[in-house]
Formats: sequence, structure tokens, C-alpha cells
Amino acid sequence: MTAPDGDRFDWHAAERDLNTPDAEVVDLDAARSRRESAAPDNDPAEAATGPRLVDSPAAQRSPRFTVAGLQDAKRRPIVPAWLRSRAELRDAARWTVGHLFHAGTYHLTRSPKYAGKLAWRAPRGAYRILTGWGRWLFDLQGEHVRQVLADKGDAELYLKVSRLRDQRVRWRGFVTAAVVLGVLPALGIAYALAPPEARYATLAALLAALGALGRPADKPLLDTAVMVPKVQKLTSDVVVRALGNLGITGINQAISKGDRGKDWFPAPITRDGPGWRADVELPNGVTATEVIEKREKLAAGLSRPLGCVWPEGQPEVHPGRLVLWVGDQDMSKARKPAWPLLKAGTVDLFRPQPFGTDPRGRWVDLTLMFMAMVIGSIPRMGKTFALREVLLIAALDPRAEIHAYDLKGTGDLSALEQVAHRYRAGEEDDDIEYAVAGMRELRDELRRRAKVIRDLPRDLCPENKVTPQLASKKSLGLHPLVIGVDECQKWFEHPEYGKELEAISTDLVKRGPALGIIPVFATQRPDAKSLPTGISANASTRFCLKVMGQTENDMVLGTSQYKQGIRATMFAWTDKGTGYFVGEGADARITTTVNIDGPLAERIAAHARAAREAAGRLTGHALGEQPATAPTLSFNLLEDIAAVVPASEAKVWCRTVAARLAELRPDVYGGWDAEQVTVALKPFGVKVGQTWGTDPDTGKGANRGGFERAAIIAAIAERNRKRDAS
Repeated sequence: MTAPDGDRFDWHAAERDLNTPDAEVVDLDAARSRRESAAPDNDPAEAATGPRLVDSPAAQRSPRFTVAGLQDAKRRPIVPAWLRSRAELRDAARWTVGHLFHAGTYHLTRSPKYAGKLAWRAPRGAYRILTGWGRWLFDLQGEHVRQVLADKGDAELYLKVSRLRDQRVRWRGFVTAAVVLGVLPALGIAYALAPPEARYATLAALLAALGALGRPADKPLLDTAVMVPKVQKLTSDVVVRALGNLGITGINQAISKGDRGKDWFPAPITRDGPGWRADVELPNGVTATEVIEKREKLAAGLSRPLGCVWPEGQPEVHPGRLVLWVGDQDMSKARKPAWPLLKAGTVDLFRPQPFGTDPRGRWVDLTLMFMAMVIGSIPRMGKTFALREVLLIAALDPRAEIHAYDLKGTGDLSALEQVAHRYRAGEEDDDIEYAVAGMRELRDELRRRAKVIRDLPRDLCPENKVTPQLASKKSLGLHPLVIGVDECQKWFEHPEYGKELEAISTDLVKRGPALGIIPVFATQRPDAKSLPTGISANASTRFCLKVMGQTENDMVLGTSQYKQGIRATMFAWTDKGTGYFVGEGADARITTTVNIDGPLAERIAAHARAAREAAGRLTGHALGEQPATAPTLSFNLLEDIAAVVPASEAKVWCRTVAARLAELRPDVYGGWDAEQVTVALKPFGVKVGQTWGTDPDTGKGANRGGFERAAIIAAIAERNRKRDAS
């Protein structure tokens, strides 16, 4: 076949080539079969069915139009969230009534001013009516058209328009005469014969109507009762422009290629509470965490205060899904709804209680029963306020026993004194000893409750945990027991009792919630030393205000939360009381706690004390009682063991040590057994194992749980070394 000549193909030469004797007819189907069989990676199935389509039409079909896709789709609620919540509906109704009352009262007090304005403007309104009637009567609106036709010299068309104008004026003149000669005299007679009240009302209505007609275009009659701030509407163009200012490579590349972001929004931008919500599908390779890290720059791109802009990720969809909520007002300055518990008589800790509000102003609930909680942040961000609110919620349940420890020593938890079973403020030696005694009591209480639960009939305790009915029975002693510790790192870093307090606290966090014991730990330095892993890893409820780095973030919120975009590092200094709240079986939510100052906390605690007195539930510190074991804490367990185990006895059984300790200090160690000795030695690193010895009861050798005396001496030396170093 002749090749193309330049840009043009010689079809005549090609036809001549086909007619030559040397031309060969090729069977295309046979040639394709030979080519496919000669392929090195030939697939028999593919050879039989033909080439495989990688991007098949079935694969490219949108899942939105399949049954499976519709089943996985997220349905939007028919009824808005604020209508489904009784509290939010009540708040909305209360706000509406208050707004209408304010506006009505505001305008009512200015009614004389408005009446004066109307009277002053009435002559102008009368003038506008008369001039308007005159223009209508003489058809002055068409004067311009007639003048244009006259200037053009179009006599025929001008005469037609003039005759039409004359007809209009003649008819309008009859109407005007009827009104002036018939309607107005009748109205005047009716006005003269009407009672004085009707005449005054008619005159007032006439003046009001004339005054309204005489209003200048730039001067409204009514003053502004409520100054509504003007907020820029959130649109896709605004969001894309703001994202383009963040300096993120993937976003900049997409925009530079002409992508204007119209396909970035899987759902329309809608109003969501007092703000706008935008679901954004970020360009390929861009994660929501990259945007969250630049929240301040994003707020600048949106021209909004930092407290209005709250970006969040949706890792359950994929890492590149961003949910951007932009409020009408700074969250720290927006009006918060009234805390429902301020007017509540008492609460039930087995039910969710309002803990704070999300950026949209909706309540976020906290259920204290069956959970352990950790609270962390840098100083001055509202950590202690959050802990105090948790303890006040617990105090409003008369059954709950409160143990409050303020290791900061400033008295921030002093409002709880009037209801607490145990209360202490400070970190001195006597304060620590007081706390150690209290925690040892809780350790024993934990074991007692476990035995009570185990021995209860199955029909009374089917799930082997405390129920509301069991908690209400005083005879069982299974009431809620809430421990709040502020600056808990002071406990765990203590050179002498740190290990023991850590061991007891960890045990309470792991086993306490099912038995009605609720530990809450707050710290301003959330690291492995200040907040032991055994506590942070087993706490089911977490509240993290502003922190400075990934380690602190994940210590409070949980492992890998930082990588998933849950970053408390994004909060600003002005976001006091605001943090990520994880609990209630839900994902992390931005939550602002209730602002309860000292005097308000005192009033709430006083109300809680009255309810406890009425129920006969006031105990311990609130009654002025001092724990009987507090003065005995000058002893030291390791030194006591060293005293009852002579140097000649290299190894000893735990049950033997328990008996000797009970003889040494019966008021402290009375009732101890081998198990309690084992648990008490664990924080000091003393290993208890099978130890050969002679049973004094039978005189025969046997293996029992025991330890070496050298381990006790080594533990004492290590403790002294740490004490000297501190």
C-alpha cells in the first residue's frame, strides 16, 4: 500500500496497490487469534472471552445508584436536632419569647416618639397622595412618550396617542368628580356623626397612614431593638479560597490546574445551629489533619474570628473528608444555654447528665457510672474547673460519696468540703499521708464490694455489677463512690508513696467502675510519669483541653488520636474550658464545659448538702469527722517488714509476715492476709513467688507465697535514694 504523501493520503495509489497480483488478503480474526496465542502472559480465560476491560462500565457505575450504596447511605434526620431534644426546644422557645418580649417592650416605650414622627411626616404623605393623584388624573406618566413623538414629527402616531390620553383623562375625571362630590362628603358626614373615640381613632389611623407614606427612603420609622451582627454567608467559593491560602501542596496543585472546587462538596453547605456546616472532599492526597493543623490560617482565610472556625475530620469516611463548621459568633463569646442542673433538685448518676456544649450550642452528656475519667491540659485552660464540675454533678446525687483531693493546694475544690466524705488541699507530707490512708480504705472497699456482688442472688445482680436499685440500698453499701484528684502527678511522683498510690489508682481504674467506684484524675502534665499508662489506657472517658504536643494529646485522648486528626494542640489560648471530649460511646467531640465560678459552686454544693441531710447520707469530712487511721501513717511498711523479719531469716512467707505485722501494729495491719501483703509489696518492686519453708502448724516443709528479705532491704535503699535526690 502506498504510504501517505506528506499530510495528504493518495487514495488512488492505494487502490492500485490492492489490484496488483502481489496483494494479500488478511483474515483479521485469524491474525488476532495468532497474536493472542503468542502473547507470553496469555490467559486461557481471556483468550476465550476476548480482552479484559479494566475500567468496565459496571465498575464505573456510581454506588449511589445501587441497592448496596443506598443501604450504606447516611439518611438525614427528618426532624431537626433541636426539635428532637426537649431541652433544646425549651431553650429555643424561651429565647423566642424573650426576644419578642424585649422587642415589644423596646418599641412600646418609644411609641410617643414614633407617633411624633408620623405626625411630622403626615403633610409630606398628603402631598405625595395629591401629587400622585394629579399625575394619574392628567396622565402625566405618558407625557414623555408624547413629547418624543412630537419631536420626531410623527403626526399620525402623535394624534393617536393624544386621543387615547384624552379618553383616559375624561374617564379619570369622572372618577375624581364622583370621589370628591360623593365619597368624601359621605365620609365627612360619617366622621361627624361618629362617637368621639371613633373620630380620634380614625384621625390617628389617617395620620399614621399619611406619615407612613411620607417616610424618607433612608430614615425608617422604628429604631433597632436588637443589633444583629452581619455575618458573611459561607459559600463554596469562600471555602475553596480559604483552603487555597493554607499553603498545602495538594490543594494548590488542584487549584493551579483549574479545579475550582465545585466537586469538593459531597453535600450542600447548610445552616447547622448558629453557624454553617460544609462537608469537604479534599483533593487526592490531602488529609483533614493538614487543614486542622492550620486552623488559625484557615480562620484568617475565612475572615472570621478563630473561635468561630472549627474544622474536624471524619476518619470513618476516609482521612481526606473534612467537616468545617463556621459559627456566626466566637464560641467563647457566644451566649451559652443555662445549665439544666442549676434548677434540678437531685440527679441520678446512672443517667446521662449535661457536661458541656458543642460549638453548635447543643448539650454533650456525661454518664459517670461505670467509667473512669482523665482530664488533661496545660495550666490555666480550665482543667480544674472541669474536674470541679464533674464532682458537683456527682454531689447532686445524694447517694454518691465524694473523695476530693486538691493537690494544687489553692482551694479550687473547697466548695466540695461541705459534701465530701474525704477532702484535702495541699501536697505536704501530712496531706499525702491522709490521701494514702484514704486510698488504702478504697482498696479494701473495692475488695469488700467484689465479695458483696459475688454473693448476691443472680436475680438481684444479673450482670455482676452495681445497679440503681442496689446503689439505693444503704445496707449493701454499694452507693456510687467518686474520687476526684487534681494535679494527680503529685501523688505518682512522690518518692515514698508514689508506687503504692499508683498501684491502688490503677486497680480502681480497672476494676472500680463495675463496682460503683468512679475515679477521676486531672493533670497539667500528661505524660507516662505523671499519668501512668495503666490509668490512661484504661480510662473510658477522657477530656483533653489545650496541650502542646502529640505525646500529651494521645496520653489523654488515646493512642493514635493525633494521627486521626483529633488534636487538642489546635486550641488557642482563648479557648479556655474547650477541649476534645471522648465518652458516651461516641467519637471525640469539641466540648466547652459549664462556667461555674467559686460562688456558684458554693451554692450548688449547699443545695447538694441539703439533699444529703434530708436523705441521711452526709458522712465523713462533711460532718467534721477525721479518719481514725490518719495519725498512724507515720509508720512505713518496708521498715515494719524489716523489723519483723530478722536478718537471719533470708526468706519468709507472706502469711507469716501478715501475722507478725498484725501483732506489731494491730490497729493498722489487723485483718491482713497473705494476699494483702502481696498487693502492698507490688508497688515497691518486691517480687512474691513460691518459697520453701516449714509450716509451723504441721512442722512439715511446703511451698507458699513469699519473698526474700534482701528484696526488702534493696527497696528501702532505693526509696531513700530517690528521697535524697528529690
